[in-house]
Amino acid sequence: MGLRILIVDDSEATRRLLRAIIGTRQWTVCGEAENGLAGIKKFEDLKPDLAVIDLALPDMNGIEVAKLMSSRDPNVPLVLFTILDVEGLEGPARKAGICQVVSKAQVWDLIRSIDSAVTQLPGAHEAPDISV
Repeated sequence: MGLRILIVDDSEATRRLLRAIIGTRQWTVCGEAENGLAGIKKFEDLKPDLAVIDLALPDMNGIEVAKLMSSRDPNVPLVLFTILDVEGLEGPARKAGICQVVSKAQVWDLIRSIDSAVTQLPGAHEAPDISV
């Protein structure tokens, strides 16, 4: 079974795009949420292997969501996916438990970021490189 990924983003179009990108690998979208509170609930219920979180959610920002997710399971890699400039976000993101910050302008970098996050897990081995 492939990597199980939770997507937390208020944009249906972005969630659809992420499903398509994630589908290019042997990964599965195990759940989706349109806001932070729903994302935290699905994180607890679904126990994903990784979560992709938008920064600008309607009820709380992605860094707050990440703090709460990380407090529940600090071993799950969290990737912040944002339209905003990633400069200056790295420090607060890391403190919240986020391992990667990816710009939505560089959407294909998400694949490399997920690969990187997963290979850093204890007991993980590097995934084979599959061109997209």
